[in-house]
Amino acid sequence: MLRGVLGKTFRLVGYTIQYGCIAHCAFEYVGGVVMCSGPSMEPTIQNSDIVFAENLSRHFYGIQRGDIVIAKSPSDPKSNICKRVIGLEGDKILTSSPSDFFKSHNYVPTGHVWLEGDNLQNSTDSRYYGPIPYGLIRGRIFFKAVSGLNCCSDCILWTCWPSFTAVNITLFPTETSN
Repeated sequence: MLRGVLGKTFRLVGYTIQYGCIAHCAFEYVGGVVMCSGPSMEPTIQNSDIVFAENLSRHFYGIQRGDIVIAKSPSDPKSNICKRVIGLEGDKILTSSPSDFFKSHNYVPTGHVWLEGDNLQNSTDSRYYGPIPYGLIRGRIFFKAVSGLNCCSDCILWTCWPSFTAVNITLFPTETSN
């Protein structure tokens, strides 16, 4: 009897480890779901919007100018940032200070990208910490799910990049009377 219980327990632990490894590989190398917080990407991505990021672009296709990416923060490696790619390696970037008095040209070095938020007045980005190493990019956002705040109380608005095609999905259909 004890042998049967131990056998089932070890099988359960083995399956749990296998599924954990599969989930880790899927989220690390394929993609995942991210909830964005903060105003730096408004109006494109609102606070608490849920986005889907794929990690294959950074390995196979490359990141393009205009892509919205999730990257590790250069100032706090434990947190992620969501920003738009403005410049790639070799690009000349015209930047301005927050006060707009001084404009300067920066070159993006090899192996780096220049990231900025869409809400320039309220974004800490490459204008503050310089070009971001390409290795800090975790994935490219390709899909956005906006909670009911922006469309209606009982549906989710799905938005696809780059065409921004919107589809409403009703979560709790209401009864209609004839």
